[in-house]
Amino acid sequence: MNDKKLAAICLAFGLSMGVAGCAVKPPAPTPTVSVDSQVPTVDRSGAPIKLPESASAIVSMAPSITQTLLDYGLEEKLVAVDSYSAAYYGLEDLPTFDMMEPDTEQIMALEPDLVFTSGMTTSYGGNPYQVLSDIGICVADIPSSDSMEAVLDDMEFIAACVGTMDQYKKMADTFQQELEVLSNIGQTITDKKSVLFEIAALPNIYSAGDDTFIQEMLDIIGAENIFGDQSGYLAVSEESVLGANPDVILTSVNYMEDPVGEILGRSGWGDVTAIVNQEVYQVDTNAVTLPNFHVMDGIKQMAKYIYPEAFADVEDPFADFSQS
Repeated sequence: MNDKKLAAICLAFGLSMGVAGCAVKPPAPTPTVSVDSQVPTVDRSGAPIKLPESASAIVSMAPSITQTLLDYGLEEKLVAVDSYSAAYYGLEDLPTFDMMEPDTEQIMALEPDLVFTSGMTTSYGGNPYQVLSDIGICVADIPSSDSMEAVLDDMEFIAACVGTMDQYKKMADTFQQELEVLSNIGQTITDKKSVLFEIAALPNIYSAGDDTFIQEMLDIIGAENIFGDQSGYLAVSEESVLGANPDVILTSVNYMEDPVGEILGRSGWGDVTAIVNQEVYQVDTNAVTLPNFHVMDGIKQMAKYIYPEAFADVEDPFADFSQS
């Protein structure tokens, strides 16, 4: 597997999948204090933190966190971001850093009072940000979420750290209301379609099973994951896919020019129902994988592809917030 493909897979799935060198992270613990009434004293990995009285200079080292900070209206407080965030959200004018191998001396020179990190930070082992903590810079880690509940906990934690609880509550209420709408529609689906969700394409196909974000998304909209009887992110064979004969194929692959065309043109796949009916779709990688409020965009995109009639009237509730 080439480096570009490996990096795309690791980044795309919240840095939590066990793919050839990507670190497997434990579920993020619930904070031991109520972020609604107190300043957090531990980060989402359970490590103790001491937040500044006012976070006026923030470094974000993960796209999901950066997008949330933008949603909270804090662009002017960002003094540096990771390179993916810069490209995704038009922040190229800011100093940028490699999230796996950051130049901590340069980060120190920016004099941040709060640095947010995520799972990619330690995916190659070690903690390059320890040197920042050692000199008194608050480093708050947010391991990648694997459920909608954990996403909301993460968003609440970030809001508590930066003083934007009102904005969090507004967005969280909308998020929960929209989840209920989608779930109610999903429960009306009686003729469920079977779905293959591809994370990586041939020759090394990767998909998602139970206990993953993707499984929860499919469950919400009333679809059946052909690998739902397995757990975690997994390598799958062509034979297993052909045997399952999915009704729909969704791909989040973004490291090749035409992932849909690649699937439709695969040798030996001509009898797969999804191929016969031309129900192969590319979903936005960020929307279905970055753990923040905008996973709602991803769920709705998946829903409209799989069940276009049932979800025809569903709209995007976060259009006014989106910075992408």
